Amino acid sequence: MAETRNDALAAWMTEHQTSAGELADAVNEAIRDFTGRLGTTSERTVFRWLSGENRWPQARQRRALEAVTGQTTAALGFAPRGKFAAAPEPPPKDPSVHRRRFCGAATGTAAAAAVPLIAASRPSRVGTSDVIRLRDSIDTLTALDAERGGHNALERAALAGAAEALDLQRRSATQRVRARLYALASDFTATAAWSLIDAGRLDGAGKHLDRALTLAGMAQDPEMTMQVWNLCAMLARQRKDFGEAVAAAQAAQSTWAARRSRLHASLAHARTAIGLAHAGDRRAALRSLGRAEDALSKADTTEPRATWITFYGPAELYSLTAIVRDVVGDPAEAEAASYRALTALPETYRRNRAHTTVRLALAQLHQGEVEQAYTTSTDVFQIMAGDPLPGRMRQLLGDFHRDLITQAPPRIAHEWADRYRTEWSTP
Repeated sequence: MAETRNDALAAWMTEHQTSAGELADAVNEAIRDFTGRLGTTSERTVFRWLSGENRWPQARQRRALEAVTGQTTAALGFAPRGKFAAAPEPPPKDPSVHRRRFCGAATGTAAAAAVPLIAASRPSRVGTSDVIRLRDSIDTLTALDAERGGHNALERAALAGAAEALDLQRRSATQRVRARLYALASDFTATAAWSLIDAGRLDGAGKHLDRALTLAGMAQDPEMTMQVWNLCAMLARQRKDFGEAVAAAQAAQSTWAARRSRLHASLAHARTAIGLAHAGDRRAALRSLGRAEDALSKADTTEPRATWITFYGPAELYSLTAIVRDVVGDPAEAEAASYRALTALPETYRRNRAHTTVRLALAQLHQGEVEQAYTTSTDVFQIMAGDPLPGRMRQLLGDFHRDLITQAPPRIAHEWADRYRTEWSTP
């Protein structure tokens, strides 16, 4: 009988960016923690689980899998056969030793406190299970950012994550685990930088990015290096240092991650196009934009990817195209790109939708369509539903208001300003 692939286990590994070798190491470490002896699970064993060739791991492997993943054996896609099918499954063990979750409130006043990462009792050994746990923490921070945007609690939580990764790195671990912990520290530190960029607090972001780039180099991790250069380009543009923005985006292009992945290359070219557009080099900006479009058209967007770049795809490229086109003086093309972005954006990407809507309003305003631009901009009030706005979005709305003042009758500009104050007077 043909074997059935274990899609549940494969999905967990993809979500947590865990290779077969890393999962085998984590299982072996968990077995050592409750038996005193390192397990013997191999990479080949994990491949047999994934293919469905082995549908029911040994008892100690099942217990270790539950400890590492925080999932029941059944939830991981395993099912007993033959004489084992009638045997009751033992209750899942407490996974807290291996899966100390990254806990903390995502919204409201509770989010104002940093999220503690370091548990009171630390394991005596450091291994792949710690790497998996911290990677899961990055996903939690990404979800917090998606809901709240950049804010102080996100920065503090990210820096706490970096501190724990470095603390674990200093303790007993293999060279491979040490490298992964350096990469995680870089990821956390880059997340802290992003929280400041999105909040419009640019002064401290550069220091975080310098540190993140150093850690990425120590990890020899091209994925993280690409992420940091991408954020450096964004920060430089926010500071209006457009030459540095172009240089940082070109550095992102030169990373191994961008050379091997068309998706990453597309993002790097798009960032370069934005920097060039703001620097006044229309021809080079459009040339870079064309390269971004070409690379994305050839990319496999269904492949597993790192958490930090999950945002990028056709919708985001349309949004970036709208920026480039508007800046180089093509507002009609910018308007069309904004509409395409809004069509392609998932409904859950609320902040992206709000940003793109303001860009659409700017493109309409730059074509002299004052009434339409006013109406479009007020859609942001409904999209964000009165939630506090990250600083970067406030700055973009400020840009719209300034342009509105120069082109609209005073009555319309005053009406818009009054509504803005009414809707979002609270930071």
